[in-house]
Amino acid sequence: MATLNLGISKATRANRAPFRTGSALAKQKAYERQAKRKRIKLEEMTVFTQQLAAMLDAGLPLVSALEALEEQAGNPVFQVIIRKVRTEVAAGRSFSEACAAYPNAFPKLFVSMVEAGEASGGLAEILEKTSVYFEDTVKLLRQVKAALMYPIAVIALAIILVNVLLIFVIPVFSEMFSDFGSELPTPTQILIGISEFLRTYILLLLVGLIGLLWLLRRAARTPRGRILKDRLILKIPVLGELTRKVNLSRFCRTYAILMRSGVPILRTLEIVAAASNNVFVEGACRDVAKHVSQGGQVSEIVAQDDYFPPMVKHMTKAGERTGNVDGMMVKVADFYDAEIETLVAALTSLMEPLLICFLGIVIGGIVMAMFLPIFELSSVAGG
Repeated sequence: MATLNLGISKATRANRAPFRTGSALAKQKAYERQAKRKRIKLEEMTVFTQQLAAMLDAGLPLVSALEALEEQAGNPVFQVIIRKVRTEVAAGRSFSEACAAYPNAFPKLFVSMVEAGEASGGLAEILEKTSVYFEDTVKLLRQVKAALMYPIAVIALAIILVNVLLIFVIPVFSEMFSDFGSELPTPTQILIGISEFLRTYILLLLVGLIGLLWLLRRAARTPRGRILKDRLILKIPVLGELTRKVNLSRFCRTYAILMRSGVPILRTLEIVAAASNNVFVEGACRDVAKHVSQGGQVSEIVAQDDYFPPMVKHMTKAGERTGNVDGMMVKVADFYDAEIETLVAALTSLMEPLLICFLGIVIGGIVMAMFLPIFELSSVAGG
């Protein structure tokens, strides 16, 4: 019997081995299909750039460094991308050309910086500057997300709580009030009407909301939709100013690091426009590129654009006079980063009491509307 069980166990393991191999191959093929369209997070790119710069600075060959980074990559899709890039570099292709084949993984800024590093022979130094830029960008985005996450979470929780009250709790009170035989107060009638409407059409409302969000997202990707979106965001109190400062900081820092790395100014403006994801900055970069190609100065176009505050205009002009535009841009970016940090702290501290008041008014209003008939009944009974 023991021999029979041992034979069955071996046969089971033998049957499982091809299945596991086939499953692993299927997963690998799926990762390879995603390699062209998968967008790699900026946090992963930051770590990749930092480690690659450190390995190259230590004297490790590029192919060996990419092999080491491939083994320790946590994202399987990114692991496939690094392997493909390493294979192309080992075959004689330049690192920048190999990275350019995966635009969703490697941003234009990264490719241009690598290209500049290859031309100058200082790839490790250029990659170190790029990693610092990525790190500053990640820090900035985290500050903005932290400021917006709290109010979004509280408002979402309030919406869920109010819907639970309206759909499940209010009908219980409605059945109890139907036995009173008298006319209910107007706030209570409105609340019961809203509750009945939600109970009847909640699924249709959810489908309609999802469809509306999908349409808005598609519309926001069109040229006219992007213009309307950016204009609308700019007009929102506090949030519009916060978004503007984030865009200005990104514009100045990207421009500075590209110019310091020896990237030509027209190529720099093209990358800055692509990295901004904002129609105002993109339009300014196009105007500046056209003006510079005709022999003009950057400050002349920046001074005519209302999106750029006076400080950016004066610092750019001062940088052109002293021949240190990139240094002035870094100072402007540092200034706006400090402004963003202050604005985020003020926004977070201001949002907390406002949200508490909002929740108190909404929940308190619902509770008062439901207890009004009971209060009136008690007063009548007391009379």
